[in-house]
Amino acid sequence: MKYIKYITAIAFYFLFGHSLGWAFLGLLLGGFISFKLSGGLIGQLSGFGNVGGVTGIKTGRQAVFFKTVFTLMGKLAKADGRVSEQEIAHVEQFMKQLNMSAAHRKQAIEHFQAGAKKDFAIEPLIQEFNAVTATSPNLKQMLMIYLIRVAVADGQLHPNETTLMHQIALQLGYSEQAFAQLMAMIQGQDQFAGGQYRQQHYQQGSAGGYTSASAIDAAYQALGVSKDDSDASIKKTYRRLVREYHPDKLMGQGLPEEMIKEATERSQEIQAAYDLIKKARGMR
Repeated sequence: MKYIKYITAIAFYFLFGHSLGWAFLGLLLGGFISFKLSGGLIGQLSGFGNVGGVTGIKTGRQAVFFKTVFTLMGKLAKADGRVSEQEIAHVEQFMKQLNMSAAHRKQAIEHFQAGAKKDFAIEPLIQEFNAVTATSPNLKQMLMIYLIRVAVADGQLHPNETTLMHQIALQLGYSEQAFAQLMAMIQGQDQFAGGQYRQQHYQQGSAGGYTSASAIDAAYQALGVSKDDSDASIKKTYRRLVREYHPDKLMGQGLPEEMIKEATERSQEIQAAYDLIKKARGMR
């Protein structure tokens, strides 16, 4: 493919009167064709379509993310000895929410089943994931979010599941403290899913409104901040989280478009938590 631009340049030179101008135009056209074909082939091999050029390279990252998510979901679901009905239902619902094509659904199930095998080793998979997401740190956080969600799908967190997630997080480059904070943040954010926590716990008062202690505690946990932090520090953290979960940013880093819904929901949960903190503190 890399020779296409030279072939078209030579063809244009001879076809259009031995003109260097036409040869240069052929070079540009050939370069564009090569650019598109490269992306198209990468896109087809990755299973995420023909998108061309730099975006085509991104689809390779998408394919690895897709495989890693569903394979580790299978590994995590089997960590406590058996894949529960609730965990299967969660993954089924997850695939339904993604509005996956029949081909992608088949791939996802195959990845899940491979991960659920007793002798499946996670190290090579995570090494591959780290290699292709080295410049996309937010994808590691999205991966952990998906895994934590499936781990708590049956209403409890088995010690084996916690141990496995801890191993995965360390291999992804998280420190002990960062992993603990991420676990707490995600569990706090889940309490704000769809803004339900705010709707259930927020009560309007004569002084402009107040929130229950449990709601406020969950809000601070969802942002990964403390009640002792200043307003400016909390606002800074909130803005950073909004950037991290911004759908366009994540898609630019390689998050498959089908999986962007989770990031959008995270943004809504963070917004709900921040709104509660603002009202409780009287922040502007």
